[in-house]
Amino acid sequence: MSKTMQFKVFCIEQYKKKHNMSGAETVKRFKEFGVFEYLGAFFDVLHSAGAKYIVEDIDMFIAARQ
Repeated sequence: MSKTMQFKVFCIEQYKKKHNMSGAETVKRFKEFGVFEYLGAFFDVLHSAGAKYIVEDIDMFIAARQ
C-alpha cells in the first residue's frame, strides 16, 4: 500500500471516530465532496500534521463545498 493510501485510510479512521460515523458513511462523504483528491493533492503538507488538525481541515474543506 502506498504512503498516500495509508494516509487516506488514517484520515478515514480519524474522521469517522470524531463524527461517530461508519467507515462506509465516511467513504461516501469523502467521495461526495472530493476529499480523497484533496488529501492526495496536499499529502506532502498534511501527512506531517496532527490528527486533530487534519480532521478540522477536512471539516473546513467539506463545509466550503456544501
